[in-house]
Amino acid sequence: MNKGDYIFGTRAVVEALDLGKSIDKILLRKEMGGDAAREIVTKAREYDIPVQRVPLEKLNRITMKNHQGVIAVVSPVRYHRLDTLMPGLYEEGKIPFMVCLDCITDTRNFGAIGRTADCAGVDGIVIPERNSASVTPDAMKTSAGGLLYVPVCREKEMLAAVRYLKECGVKVVGATEKGAVNYTEIDYTVPVAVVMGNEEHGISDEVLRQCDELAAIPLAGHIGSLNVSVAAGILMYEVRRQRDLPDLHTSRI
Repeated sequence: MNKGDYIFGTRAVVEALDLGKSIDKILLRKEMGGDAAREIVTKAREYDIPVQRVPLEKLNRITMKNHQGVIAVVSPVRYHRLDTLMPGLYEEGKIPFMVCLDCITDTRNFGAIGRTADCAGVDGIVIPERNSASVTPDAMKTSAGGLLYVPVCREKEMLAAVRYLKECGVKVVGATEKGAVNYTEIDYTVPVAVVMGNEEHGISDEVLRQCDELAAIPLAGHIGSLNVSVAAGILMYEVRRQRDLPDLHTSRI
């Protein structure tokens, strides 16, 4: 972790929360209690910022300065609210194109998806608050800066986010080997959200049940699955192909 990527000390973290600083998560010493800890946890909950209880050794690996048992990890971007982003897209006359990442945990996969999302004209990426990679400096680097341009909405639960998208008139398409439809046979010209699942377990069952269609990418080789960032790229560019948007420019690979 680089200098400037974190804020440490109880009062400094509380002040950062009160000032609305863009904080990715807060690391709190596992055994820490008392008024200071309660205040931080309460304020973090108020601002929808995850709090992780961690051993003292983990905090000391980040900094040996007087962190007082609390370190706030600063996000390179400010997260958006899905219930603010969606109405704005419709007001702009757009046909929303969203990508939902259901507990993608690998930072490099997240960053690679963010890079392709920017190139493909995605309107927003949705991630859950917990059990998910987030916009860290490493993710930003892997995205080649793409995550600076694509709004990222960090929601409490992916299930609730998907249900909200459906209420907004968005077709939810889950990418899964359980899909009965070839991904090219699905209509993406309507408002759409493509859901990609966890690297090991795929899309969670509850989210899978909310999907309007399940898309399968055919495989011809011996390997049973694609890397999730590669699969996401295939689907994102199928959306682009079908919509045939005029603002595509030649890729500089």
